[in-house]
Amino acid sequence: MAKNSDNDAAAQQKRGLFSRKPKAEKQNKEPGRLKQMVQVFQMTRRNDPMVVWWMILAFLGVVAVGLIIGILIQNWITLLIIAIPLGLLAALFIMSRRAEKAAFAQLEGRPGAAGAAMSVLRRGWILKDEPVAFNRHQDLVFLAVGRPGVVLVTEGPTSRVRDLVASERKRIARVLPNVPIHVINAGQDEDQTDLVDVSKKMKKLPKAITKLEISAVDKRLTTLTANRLPIPKGIDPNRARPNRRAR
Repeated sequence: MAKNSDNDAAAQQKRGLFSRKPKAEKQNKEPGRLKQMVQVFQMTRRNDPMVVWWMILAFLGVVAVGLIIGILIQNWITLLIIAIPLGLLAALFIMSRRAEKAAFAQLEGRPGAAGAAMSVLRRGWILKDEPVAFNRHQDLVFLAVGRPGVVLVTEGPTSRVRDLVASERKRIARVLPNVPIHVINAGQDEDQTDLVDVSKKMKKLPKAITKLEISAVDKRLTTLTANRLPIPKGIDPNRARPNRRAR
């Protein structure tokens, strides 16, 4: 009997190695690359109906240039074969750029949108998830540390966040007197920077500190933020994040 039970267990284990995974496990898998692209395209088209025409124009433009060059060198078939995949790449590039704008457009007016605009930055930056300053109007100030020094990104009318920025500048200058402090006002007003352009503007700031000094500056700033009050109720910057698949 013992041998039979052992044989049954071994047989079940052997079948388990080659058996299909349960449906529940398959459902937990992330969607494939093609499905992600379809989702990004659908999201972009909802917010930007012209994206289809821009993609078609980019594809046809590349193919047309390839055909013209091919005719001139009397080898249009080879150039056409080369131009078609290049045209598809151009169309995907257009979709990616428009998708990024559409993703940020969905964040406009939401609390924590300025922090989300900073979140696309990768290497060389230390970002604070929670705002370092706020007021009763739910105007926010987010902070980042990078090669340019300290960058404060505000959310709210410039006239209302001016006092928040001035107070934060004083606090930072007390512990980091020699580190530059930059301010970017995120928003749609004339004197503000669009959300989609916030990270680009941060990257263009002049470099003032080394990579090793970034972590040292962050440690100094941690002493300032350790005893801060909690962020206002209803504001969760971690939820206000652009769809990374749209990049």
